[in-house]
Amino acid sequence: MHNTIEKATGKLGILTPGLGAVATTLIAGVEAVKKNLAQPVGSLTQMGNIRLGKRTENRFPKIKDFVPLADLNDIVFGGWDVYSDNVFEAAMNAKVLEPMLLHAVKSELEAIQPMKAVFDRAYISNLDGDHIKQAATKAELAKMVMDDIENFKEANDCSRVVIVWCGSTEIYLEPSAVHETIENFEEGLRNNHPAIAPSMIYAYAAIKLGVPFMNGAPNLTCDIPALIQLAKQTETPIGGKDFKTGQTLMKTILAPGLQARALGIKGWFSSNILGNRDGYVLDHPDNFKTKEVSKLSVLEDILQPDINPELYGEIYHKVRINYYPPHGDNKESWDNIDIFGWLGYAMQIKINFLCRDSILAAPIVLDLALFSDLAKRAGMSGIQEWLSFYFKSPQTLPDLRPEHDIFKQLIKLQNTLRHMMGEDLITHLGLDYYQDLMEAM
Repeated sequence: MHNTIEKATGKLGILTPGLGAVATTLIAGVEAVKKNLAQPVGSLTQMGNIRLGKRTENRFPKIKDFVPLADLNDIVFGGWDVYSDNVFEAAMNAKVLEPMLLHAVKSELEAIQPMKAVFDRAYISNLDGDHIKQAATKAELAKMVMDDIENFKEANDCSRVVIVWCGSTEIYLEPSAVHETIENFEEGLRNNHPAIAPSMIYAYAAIKLGVPFMNGAPNLTCDIPALIQLAKQTETPIGGKDFKTGQTLMKTILAPGLQARALGIKGWFSSNILGNRDGYVLDHPDNFKTKEVSKLSVLEDILQPDINPELYGEIYHKVRINYYPPHGDNKESWDNIDIFGWLGYAMQIKINFLCRDSILAAPIVLDLALFSDLAKRAGMSGIQEWLSFYFKSPQTLPDLRPEHDIFKQLIKLQNTLRHMMGEDLITHLGLDYYQDLMEAM
């Protein structure tokens, strides 16, 4: 397969709908890394290694030296936002990164001005802004986004573009008839159908142009039959949804470990406080519902209570998110886990994770952008399930259960890269080492 991967020549444009805390932390971070002011910690594409061949071969190259990824120096950033602040101003307002670091890359950040956003308060009532596109129909808005993408590509001399949604969580939507086919969806765009949210307009515009689209929020967005069909038609990689950062990251690390030891779980209570724009948006019950569904599905899919009723059949799973402005972007999560072991004896685990939401999310955006660009150049279109590693609620084919176990997700990601480059897949069986040893004796 590796013979068919196009080289990463020329510039790669990374566009983000939403230039808030996450996107500005990413952009400032990449500019700082380029100046050797910091390290891209948390990014597999930059700092991760991959094992090739047998353990005895000692081949552990960096992922970026193994697969043909775009170089950080070839990246150009842009995006859309409901506020007109440039990226430096937006990053200062977000208060994630230290002012000294931001000032070190001030000129690069000030040069990035947001394009006017597609926005409708009906989908995010706790947010408002004045930097918004105006059009009579959603079809016209989609055309305006397509024009933005094409103009950005030309103005910045980019050979390729990818889009990663870094905007807020929209209200909860169920898939309906307008989402079923491309024809229904395009008619819905012309008729301003209420079940077509702004994030879907961005996704449609990107996919129509063959631009990879990754969804970092729990919104429905590209997880609908119409856009899956369109992605196949235009040979576009898509994926989502919802960046796996704080509390859910802990769940996908811990729950597989408990399940691996066949330890039972009676209850898992999760509470969060955060004070950034995301927290403010989630303070509205309609938007919280979207996030709640994304967070709740994780444990059920890992533990599979239907096939493990004695251990997980009566689990009580509760998730709470509270808006608390003093914490800003520093999210705090508490988990109380009631587990039981041999003969049903009860035990407890308590986790207090004082994390930084955007610090955990920024490297995810970078990896998704670089890997989706790689997928496009490798001719991989449609849902990129191998990127589930990065998502709370991984998009899969309809009726296919998602894999939430972070360790299995990593094996899937690494084996996909090995497959791309014509290397042997690794099963971790290892029996042949001992067979060879016995024969040698």
